Amino acid sequence: MNDLFLDFGYKSLTKYNETLCGDHIEHIHNENSEIFVLADGLGSGVKASILATLTSKIISTMMAHGMEITDCIETVAKTLPTCKTRDLAYSTFTMIRFVENDEVEIIQYDNPSVILIRNNEYYDFYKTEMLFEERRVFHSRIKIQVNDLFVAFSDGCLYAGVGNEFNFGWQKENIINFVKEYNKFGYNAKTLVKLLLDKCDELYGYKPGDDCSSLIVKVIERQQVNLLIGPPKNKFDNDRMMSLFFAKNGKKIICGGTTSQLAANYLNQELRVSLDYDFPSIPPVASIEGVDLVTEGVITINQVLNYTKDFLDDNKYYVVWTKSKDAASKITRILIDEATDINFYVGKAINPAHQNVDLPISFSIKMQLVEELAGCLRKIGKTVKVSYF
Repeated sequence: MNDLFLDFGYKSLTKYNETLCGDHIEHIHNENSEIFVLADGLGSGVKASILATLTSKIISTMMAHGMEITDCIETVAKTLPTCKTRDLAYSTFTMIRFVENDEVEIIQYDNPSVILIRNNEYYDFYKTEMLFEERRVFHSRIKIQVNDLFVAFSDGCLYAGVGNEFNFGWQKENIINFVKEYNKFGYNAKTLVKLLLDKCDELYGYKPGDDCSSLIVKVIERQQVNLLIGPPKNKFDNDRMMSLFFAKNGKKIICGGTTSQLAANYLNQELRVSLDYDFPSIPPVASIEGVDLVTEGVITINQVLNYTKDFLDDNKYYVVWTKSKDAASKITRILIDEATDINFYVGKAINPAHQNVDLPISFSIKMQLVEELAGCLRKIGKTVKVSYF
């Protein structure tokens, strides 16, 4: 293994007036690989949804259990039925498997070709054509590099805008240019996927004429971030907690007024408090020489938790936290866009102010707050460790 990390996101739009999406994306993580399968069932609705779901689950499960790629493709190609009327497979698929963060194998069967953006330029990777039961399947094996961006999508994305914005739909070149433009801003993979599908939705006039799905995987370097919140339960543990926190590599965030003052004293530095508010509900940031970000505690972290929960759901608030300069937005950007490995240092001292029933936070105990945030970050794919003092 190396110091590379896979940041990924995927999302689907359902065809207008349909209840179920006819595309399905499956992700399986095992000891040394990450496997993604995007399947597109023929047509739309319930039948397409069932076929796409079965296809993606079967392929990803077989690959995760160590089947040879050729055996896997041959089995699936033989298994998938063909529509006699339209002479098309009932489900097409794209399989992307990252092995030990070193190389990627891509299998493509009748889906639009995977786009690789390398150094923010389109990279036309080599494909080997194979025939299984007279069906053409393309196979690629590529050594990955930091900042590689892989974009897989169903053909519904290509049809966006037909007869409206574009005569022939949103072409591959349009998608390449769109992704390149937004990738320059450093958005995470899930936000890039949302931007891409929001654009498809717009081109369809917000009434998608086909199911649309996309998967984006970004190859980034591992980045460690350390967050300290709350003084220790035993005041004699203060120096031990501070020494462990400051000994760690990576960015350092300190949350809480008392905690910040203890850190300033430990570093023999001045704690400078700002009076500039971006949002009245979020206390302003402070600063300590040698610390990347200093903020208030539970109110700020609660808002970070709200943004993180939304990120796992519809990600509709990304337009707020990706651009705002308040403390909660800054922490969210660091934890979601930058960090791959996150260490929480949580002091268990009880702050009497937090026992106020009128305090506008979701949880009155900071340990519960941090545990829920840590759980959300793990679901995103971060490596998280929580230490209590």
